[in-house]
Amino acid sequence: MAKKYIIAAFIAVLVVAAVHLALTEKGSALTLANTYGDTVVNKIPGAHFKVSITFKNTGVTEGSWVVNIALEGDTWSQAGTPKTLRLRPGESATLTWNGTVPANAPVDSVARLVVYYDDSFKALNWWIRIVSTAQLAIQSSSLE
Repeated sequence: MAKKYIIAAFIAVLVVAAVHLALTEKGSALTLANTYGDTVVNKIPGAHFKVSITFKNTGVTEGSWVVNIALEGDTWSQAGTPKTLRLRPGESATLTWNGTVPANAPVDSVARLVVYYDDSFKALNWWIRIVSTAQLAIQSSSLE
């Protein structure tokens, strides 16, 4: 009788471990290979920008993800076009998006780069700060 309970407990532990592995594998298999950097890029309204991100499948099976980026701020935002990424285990790939800062983006405003994939997102430490198109130059000076 005790043998049946031991076998049942062992099977229950295996089932719980398998379910946990299956749930965590899907959610964490895609990683961003280049998440380092705390950079603010200065842009003027209407300027072009390019975003390149390298992804890696850290899982043990082939995976497919719908990936997109957005620059999100309090006063302006800009979204990319979704792309499908298919990777074998251990494989990496770089995706690139091109965009334009909105012409009406206020000077001194900022927007943060956010990556969306499937039901997840990751805010990266990349920012665009809007700078003035006006430039002040000193034409002459004197001291007496």
